[in-house]
Amino acid sequence: MKILSVVGARPNFMKIAPLIRAVGAWSAERRAKSKEQRAKSIGQDGKGRQALAHVLVHTGQHYDACMSDSFFTDLAIPAPDYHLEVGSGSHAYQVGMTMIKFEEVLLKERPDWVVLVGDVNATCACSITAKKHCFRVAHIEAGLRSHDWTMPEEINRVVTDRLADLLFTTDELANENLRQEGVNPERIKLVGNIMIDTLEAQRAKAEGMDLDEIIRTNALKQDHSSFRLPPSALNSIAVLTMHRPSNVDSRAILEPLVDLLLTDVCGKMPVIWPIHPRAERQLKAFGLWQRVCENENMILLRPVGYHEMLTLNMEARLVLTDSGGLQEECTVLGTPCVTLRNNTERPVTLVENGGTNVLAGNDATVVRGAILEALDAGRAPSRPPLWDGHTAERIVQVLGC
Repeated sequence: MKILSVVGARPNFMKIAPLIRAVGAWSAERRAKSKEQRAKSIGQDGKGRQALAHVLVHTGQHYDACMSDSFFTDLAIPAPDYHLEVGSGSHAYQVGMTMIKFEEVLLKERPDWVVLVGDVNATCACSITAKKHCFRVAHIEAGLRSHDWTMPEEINRVVTDRLADLLFTTDELANENLRQEGVNPERIKLVGNIMIDTLEAQRAKAEGMDLDEIIRTNALKQDHSSFRLPPSALNSIAVLTMHRPSNVDSRAILEPLVDLLLTDVCGKMPVIWPIHPRAERQLKAFGLWQRVCENENMILLRPVGYHEMLTLNMEARLVLTDSGGLQEECTVLGTPCVTLRNNTERPVTLVENGGTNVLAGNDATVVRGAILEALDAGRAPSRPPLWDGHTAERIVQVLGC
């Protein structure tokens, strides 16, 4: 049996790494049993289960090596069998070019399953292409809904879920979303969160990393190239990630947020900001870059690798983010999280559902109150059902049967 999986951008990489390991482990076990039982067909055991061949396609939606290639190395993801090199461009361009290039790979490989992860443009494009050619599609992280149709990711999620033959979900709230949309329950498989597989597999390495060294190695400001956090700041830092157009493309929104960060947050603790190229570009366009650079407690980093980011999350007293995956990691690690969005497709991470995440939007006054609330809360790890590091194994079990 052949599985073809697709990654398009950095959020996909943490999700595909455990799947590739699980496919390899499954196949090794099947081959061992086949040999022992002297099965008549190579690659099958006495129960008829097959070894799985895996083909990895990288669409190249993230074209910056700092935001792509390093993740393959850090997470021991094998080199893609195909790299489509779609690159940047409008949503229409990325979806269209991905469909054209992916179709050639699909018809050449003719897989038994096309496995898609997450909600990037590649996910949507490849689901459409696969179903038009009548290939079976499985979607990992199915059923997540923000109910915000201004988000391209929401469109990608809904389209992929509508087309997929198997819907692998992270939690019961995602299951309920799919049931309300009329999905046949037989297509829904609650398997847990594959992102947490990567967290658990990489936790020890991240714990062994030195926070000061992460700062020195990735510092954007020259005066941080020999930086050391004062002892009083250890386990009392804030970590910021912010890249969504809704937060950084409008000066009327971004400037008050920057003011809040530089006064309220930097006044309490160092803020470590691995800055996205889009955020850096907009800060400079709005004349805010110099102010950010001049604040001694604002520590600007280049985009960092997975282990470095996980270390920052582990060390943080507070995370401020508009990312999706960080909300999940914060919940499992217990890090108080303020999400700079009005909605989330991951409601299981919210404080009211037992997580550590508070939705604050991007109004600076509201964010200020959410920060104070989060700082008072302290660390409280929470683990939703099946977020146990074995999600990929459950997925492969379903695909391989």
